[in-house]
Order: sequence, then C-alpha cells, then structure tokens
Amino acid sequence: MVISIKLNKILILLALIISSCSSQDKKDAADFFLKGNQALNQKNYAEALRLYDEAIAKNADFSDAYLNKGITLLKMGMPNDAYEILTEAIKIDPTLTQANLVRAESGLDLGRLREAKQDLQQIEKDYKDSARFFLVRGNLLGAEGNASLALADYDRSIQLQKLNVEAYVNRGAIYYGLKNLKSAKEDFQNALALNPAQPQALNNLGLIATKERNWKSALSYFDKVLSVTPDDAYSLNNKGYVLLQTGSPDQAKELIEKSLDKLPKNGYAFRNLGIYYQKAGQPEKAIEAFSKAIDIAEPVDMLFGLAGGAYFQQKNITAACKIWKQGIVLKDSIAIAESAKNCP
Repeated sequence: MVISIKLNKILILLALIISSCSSQDKKDAADFFLKGNQALNQKNYAEALRLYDEAIAKNADFSDAYLNKGITLLKMGMPNDAYEILTEAIKIDPTLTQANLVRAESGLDLGRLREAKQDLQQIEKDYKDSARFFLVRGNLLGAEGNASLALADYDRSIQLQKLNVEAYVNRGAIYYGLKNLKSAKEDFQNALALNPAQPQALNNLGLIATKERNWKSALSYFDKVLSVTPDDAYSLNNKGYVLLQTGSPDQAKELIEKSLDKLPKNGYAFRNLGIYYQKAGQPEKAIEAFSKAIDIAEPVDMLFGLAGGAYFQQKNITAACKIWKQGIVLKDSIAIAESAKNCP
C-alpha cells in the first residue's frame, strides 16, 4: 500500500512537470510564430521559414505555423513543398479553411487543377466575400480555358478589393488572349497605377506595343522590367523579338538565348530563335528551332506559318504544305495565307 501511494505521488509530479514543459513550449512556439509573421511581412522569407520551423519544433500541432510556412514556401517559388506543408496543416485542423485556399494556389502552380478545384469547392461557402478566393478561382477557370467565368470572378475580386493589382493583371491577360487589346491595356495600366514596377503588367503592355508595331514603346516597357530583374526570361525574349524586327539580329539572338537558359521550355523563344536563323539564311537551324517550339505543344503565334516557310525556303513543298495545314486548324494567319498561295 505504501509503495502504491508513493508511485502515485511520483506519477502526479511527473504529470505536473510535463504539463509545465508543454505550456512553456507552446509559449515559445507562439513567440517564434509572431516573429515569423513579422519576417514574412518584411519579405524576409528565409528568416520567416526558420522561425516557423522553430515554432513547429516546439509545438508539432501548431496548424497556423504550418499554414504560414506554406505561404512562405509559395512566395519563395517552392509550390511542391508548400503543398505538402499545407496538407499537413489541414490534417491537423480540417477547419483551417485558409490552408485550403493557399493549397489551391499551390496546386495551380503545380498544374494540379482537379485538386485545386476540390479545395475551392470545399471552402466556397465560407469565402463569399473574399477577394482572394475569387482571384484564385478566376486563375483556375482561366487555366481550364473558361475565359468568360474567369472574367466574372476577376470582376468580383476587383469589386471586393479595388486595389487588387493581381486581379487587374490576370483579367488583362484573359482579355489579351481574347484579342481584346483595348480592355487588356486598360487593366495593365490600372495595375501600373497601383504598382508602377509590376513586371507582368509592364511586359504585357510591351507585347501590346509590339503587336501595334510601336517598337520604341515596346522596348521601353521591356527595359523597365529588365532594369529591376535582368534575367526575366519573358522580357529578355520579347525584347529579342523587337530587336529582330528593328535590325539588331545579333543582340536579339543573345537575349533570346539568355531567355532560354533561364526558361528552357519557352515556345516563343524557340520561335524567335527560328526567326533569327531564317533571317540569317540558315533554314536547317530555323527548322530545328521551330520544331522545338512545336514539340513544347503550347500555342505560339505564327509558329506553324513560319515553320512552313522555312521548309518552303528549302524547296520542300510537301513538308511546308503539311505544316501549314496544321497551322490552318490552329488559325495561324501566316499558315492560312501561305497554304492558299502555295499548296494544292
């Protein structure tokens, strides 16, 4: 009996000590979490990540720390890691709907459209007045090719948050894809009014200026991006295209190749490299570059028309007509014109 009583006292004492340590650990975790939030707000992502890890080490069930770690990883361009951490946050706390929203963003970056859609459907009722929700769902609808519904969600997002730079940029991109350049330009200009250095808005206005053959204006937009981010793959390539059109082929080639070093699967960059070789009288190399662009299997303006032209330059009429006919299906204006003129 005496031994039993002593053991009970020891067990009670141990329980009190464990409870005390647990309480201190949770306090320490909260301190790390708050410091992590401060670092995240200051865009010191590496430090934020370290602090959230410290918080999680102190409290393995700290769902908010997992959530904010996921947000940090997404901002660091690590969507796969973000997706895994956000999944852990949801396992710990299935009611943490913000984790579903951020995981949907990660899923979009990873091309996991079905999973992103499931996340958004699960939280839709809780986010009726969330500008971020409609932005992310608009992005999903755009990725699925549903332009009209995407535009409606971007409209709603902007209604809920007038200073929504990302929604203006993404809505403008939809308008650009629909060839509504007037509305696209207005959206990109609205984005720049809110953030004059917004790179996608600057780059896209450069593309519109390029379509309008306003070469000087186009170069100005691309240079503004490159002055801040010298290795921006899209602006490097787009500036290269303008230089091809304005008589600076060697400089253009250098920029296009830099773009491909940064982003190897860019169909537009391979198309532009093909244009360079075509202008240089090297149809074999042009065909090689055009073929790489076609293999990427993404829509690229004028690609099939130009590729057919390279075969035609080699007097390979059969191959030229074959590729032009492919271009007709894709509504490639050059392919349509050249096929009508040169093919039986």
